[in-house]
Amino acid sequence: MIPQSFISDLLNRVDIVDVVGRYVQLKKGGANFMGLCPFHNEKSPSFTVSPTKQFYHCFGCGAHGTSIGFLIEYSGMGFVDAVKDLAQGVGMVVPEADDKIPPAQRAQMQAQSMALSDAMTHACDYYRGQLRGATEAIAYLKNRGLTGEIAARFGMGFAPGGWDNLRSVFPDYDVLALVEAGLVIDKVDEDGGNRKRYDRFRERIMFPIRNTKGQVIAFGGRVLDHGEPKYLNSPETPLFSKGFELYGLFEARQAIRDAGYVLVTEGYMDVVALAQMGFPQAVATLGTACTTTHVQKLLRQTDTVIFSFDGDKAGRRAARRALEACLPHVADDKTIKFLFLPAEHDPDSYIRAHGADGFEQQVHEAMPLSQFLIREACGEHDMDSPEGRARAQFDAKPMLQAMSPSSLRLQIVRGLASLTQTTPSEIETLFELAKPVAAIHRAPPKSGRPVPVGLELKITRILIAHPPLTLLIDAAGLAAFQHLGADAGASLAQVVAAGQALGQHGSFAALAQSLKEMGGDYDSIIGEIAAGMESDYDSEQAWLVSTIRQLKLDVLKTELNQLFAAGLPSDEIGVRYREIISKQDQLQRERDAELGHR
Repeated sequence: MIPQSFISDLLNRVDIVDVVGRYVQLKKGGANFMGLCPFHNEKSPSFTVSPTKQFYHCFGCGAHGTSIGFLIEYSGMGFVDAVKDLAQGVGMVVPEADDKIPPAQRAQMQAQSMALSDAMTHACDYYRGQLRGATEAIAYLKNRGLTGEIAARFGMGFAPGGWDNLRSVFPDYDVLALVEAGLVIDKVDEDGGNRKRYDRFRERIMFPIRNTKGQVIAFGGRVLDHGEPKYLNSPETPLFSKGFELYGLFEARQAIRDAGYVLVTEGYMDVVALAQMGFPQAVATLGTACTTTHVQKLLRQTDTVIFSFDGDKAGRRAARRALEACLPHVADDKTIKFLFLPAEHDPDSYIRAHGADGFEQQVHEAMPLSQFLIREACGEHDMDSPEGRARAQFDAKPMLQAMSPSSLRLQIVRGLASLTQTTPSEIETLFELAKPVAAIHRAPPKSGRPVPVGLELKITRILIAHPPLTLLIDAAGLAAFQHLGADAGASLAQVVAAGQALGQHGSFAALAQSLKEMGGDYDSIIGEIAAGMESDYDSEQAWLVSTIRQLKLDVLKTELNQLFAAGLPSDEIGVRYREIISKQDQLQRERDAELGHR
């Protein structure tokens, strides 16, 4: 876990205008910067970036957040990756609370990562240069209907024949980094004697695989002739994990937003061919089944995911694995579909044979997840017999159990109940779907308490907008907040604790990020602050001090009334009475002094 103090320091050092400006064209407009929102289609700019608040906000779709939040939403990075990306840009090293790695070893690991990244970049440049003069490779690409423009967009290249062509790129061809990056292979005789080093990729069209930051982390190679293997990927390396990365995601990010969905295929040639024919929103898994990490990454980019599979048996097996990876992430506001092409086709061959319109029709007719799940459970069984219906329920059980409770799961249960001649309640009982909430391992739901109003709302707004003001609130102030109600007191205490943890230099952006990680119900208030005018710190401070003082006086008055109603012995009443009156006098003197200075 990354310490909150580091997050705060990081957000104070980065400039959100620079971060957002890498991806969005911004123009100065008053105190803020304006641009077209990258999260929804619009013709007039409603997307603002505030350098003073270090926050972005879209008046059109309501999207808002910090530099960290922007990278997560725009690039599809995880939280840790977004923090590391920003930290690298300002020369900070990300610590971890449970980090047991010695500093010297961590520095060595970072140096290794940089060496591998540099090696991949140089190799990519070399392969791209080789493609320009590779007539056979160019002819192959043209025969597949690909233009030079599309090859350039994806950074495609060519690895020529020969065993050690990369020697011309890397003067120290024997350096260990080339093996660790997966660019070369070391082969040692069985007796451990002679060692031979040679290039991994030879006589292949090269497809650079990029991470969400656009860095080349691996390669895929497609053989020109009928050699085997037809496709060859880089091995797992410190930079590359095939169960985590998706080919073409970096190139497709904006197209995915424009189209409103992502199309997931099984190969890089499918991605490139679809982009050539007008479907730039396609990505591909990398020689492995779709994983739950892939699904998470895709759903960060869009609410609609359409998987495209070949119509053969292998394609259907891959579709089943993708279905299983999706089930834990099914939600009522997400759409997942499955497209099955005729058995003789993959997306590349289908779109070349039937054109963009024909493929668009296939996409339109893709099968919803609910229908595919029921087909997988029931399709192979005799639904006219009790045994067949029981087997269908047996097959459906683990899939339904993998889903979180939702309206969609309820609809699937009802559909299955109808087909198996049972009732939804019988299936829920049989499958143990109606467990108590505590038995289901999920993140705790939001509290669902009413939206803050009145004093609570105004205090919350001021504290979030100006985190250093939380340092003015002592234990008596926190106790006074309870006068607004238990829920209000708890909510304000959470804001105060988060703000005080940031210290004197805490920023709105840092506190907003902290509250988001804590899971509190502050998103609408944060959005209002981001969209509103900059408030005056001094006047907000004066109002807050005065209001908290009055709350403390109200608490003391209540305590005084309770004291007389408690029926305590007179000596005990006397001691406590004097304490309360003393506190009241002190607060009233402070109030009078403040009024005298106005």
